[in-house]
Amino acid sequence: MKEHGYFPKRYFMVVGTFLLALLLYIDRICISVAKDPISEALNLSDKQMGWILASFSLGYAFFQTPSGILADRFGPRRVLTMIVTLWSVFTALTGAAFNFVSLLIVRFLFGAGEAGAFPGMSRAIFSWIPLKERGLVTGINFSGSRLGAAFALPAVAWMVNDFGWRVTFFILGAVGVLWALAWYFLFRDTPEEHNGISKEEKEFIIASRQNKKATKTKEKIHFGTLLKSKNMWLAMAQYFASNFTFFFALTWLFPHIKSEYGLETVEAGFYSAIPLTFGAIGNWVSGWLIDRIFKNGNWNKSRILPASIGFALAAIGLLGSIYMDSAVGAIVFLSIAIFGADMTLPPSWAFCVDIGQKHSGTVSGTMNMAGNIGAFITALLFPYLLAWTGSTTLFFIVGATLNIMAIFIWYNMKPSKHFSLY
Repeated sequence: MKEHGYFPKRYFMVVGTFLLALLLYIDRICISVAKDPISEALNLSDKQMGWILASFSLGYAFFQTPSGILADRFGPRRVLTMIVTLWSVFTALTGAAFNFVSLLIVRFLFGAGEAGAFPGMSRAIFSWIPLKERGLVTGINFSGSRLGAAFALPAVAWMVNDFGWRVTFFILGAVGVLWALAWYFLFRDTPEEHNGISKEEKEFIIASRQNKKATKTKEKIHFGTLLKSKNMWLAMAQYFASNFTFFFALTWLFPHIKSEYGLETVEAGFYSAIPLTFGAIGNWVSGWLIDRIFKNGNWNKSRILPASIGFALAAIGLLGSIYMDSAVGAIVFLSIAIFGADMTLPPSWAFCVDIGQKHSGTVSGTMNMAGNIGAFITALLFPYLLAWTGSTTLFFIVGATLNIMAIFIWYNMKPSKHFSLY
């Protein structure tokens, strides 16, 4: 297909979702950076902070499927505008917390607000992105989340030091509202509704966003059908393992590195940003590999192989970090682990769009719900195992074991089969 211009209109949508992922993780990781001043101001223990970090994951997990259903029914334009505004309000309210209970409630509601972000993106990707481009586009979106977290670690550390943790949360809340307004006025749910797209590009997207060989399914699918799907349960299981590894980087990596190696706040921020930067690269590599394999004619392999490589690297990185006695050594192996864990994201979310099609929001939300139960367990298990054993070794062994199990899970998944069929 020959398209007008050097930058197809569908890629403007990708820029918007990339910036959304960037903002999503800046807001999410901010509390990890601000852990010490928040703990001091509100008189919180590490275990209480563990519950606060976990409360986000619980809210995020519980509202994944409902928000995915909303995105499928009402479209990602309205739903993403609504949920970004909502979570931005609770980002700002984090700065107004006055004790353990108030912070616990606000972070749970913040998680509930953020829940619709990636399911909404998945629904937008199905409508706007051809099947052969979905791997790289998904990788770009998730790299935004990792770059956002990596940027936030040193930048938010500086903001917290200079402006205080409360003002920092107020500022981030205002930025989110601005994104929501821009999305509502610039985005449309489908290319068919967008007046600024060329006829050639519109026809190309419509003709290539769904595989013509895929078996046609009924428009209405009951939620019970989803729960009977083997593909759905396998996707949930492997994503649990992926999030168990990655959520450590969002919650306990910064305080762990700072405490374990006696680093200053901003120094710890720069060290902790390195694995997240490698996570972004992992998304790009995996997304490119997916599309490359898919173009060679192997749909199933294009999802399974990148995910399996990623889980293997995650296991190696977690186990290797156990034997490091310096911050540099630990960061090297944890960078390998996060690179690997993030390689599993593009195939996971592309898989959800593959098997979900017009129900991509619901399918991806359900997978992400299971993943964030893993994140919930990570946030609590790390401080409790550390208190129980006096070491982080057992936590990393558990994470590596889950990653190895996920490799075997992927070889039983079938991306080319709709969830109602397998």
